[in-house]
Amino acid sequence: MEKHTKTRTEVILTIMHVLAWIVFIGLLIKTGALLFTYIFSYFKPEAAQNLYKGLDLYDLRQSSFYNYSLHFSFVVALSAMKAYIAYLVIQTLSKVNLQNPFTQEVAGRVETISYVLLGSWIVLQISSAHSEWLSKRTGELLSSSNGGEYLFIAGLVFIISQIFKRGVELQSENELTV
Repeated sequence: MEKHTKTRTEVILTIMHVLAWIVFIGLLIKTGALLFTYIFSYFKPEAAQNLYKGLDLYDLRQSSFYNYSLHFSFVVALSAMKAYIAYLVIQTLSKVNLQNPFTQEVAGRVETISYVLLGSWIVLQISSAHSEWLSKRTGELLSSSNGGEYLFIAGLVFIISQIFKRGVELQSENELTV
């Protein structure tokens, strides 16, 4: 019986797979907690003072429930999109085969991750614009970010997906010549 020792790459991928699951579960819990506290704040407005980890939107909720709901929907959408990205990473890592690493499925998933990251950047831009508009209208400062890191990482992951697609092409060409 031959004993297979894992290569360093296999160990790293296994660790990353476990970490991706931990991140995914954590983000699902965060998204669920956000949704729960929003629903709770609907019935008990004081709950908007400490929605999740010190997030205080009580004044906004008191001045405009519509704007409160809209701003909170951006927060929930970003959290859900992060969870979805973690889920896609889990799927991708479970499909990676180091003997035949370049597959259309993996390349497609990596490209999907880049699109979800781009979508996250767009949601963040809309959220920031809404926060700035609210700030001018109400004088209340809400957290906003330009989200440049999302755009940068989306571009980087997209480039990696294109490299994977080219790897798929080269791998299939090599299989045809054998």
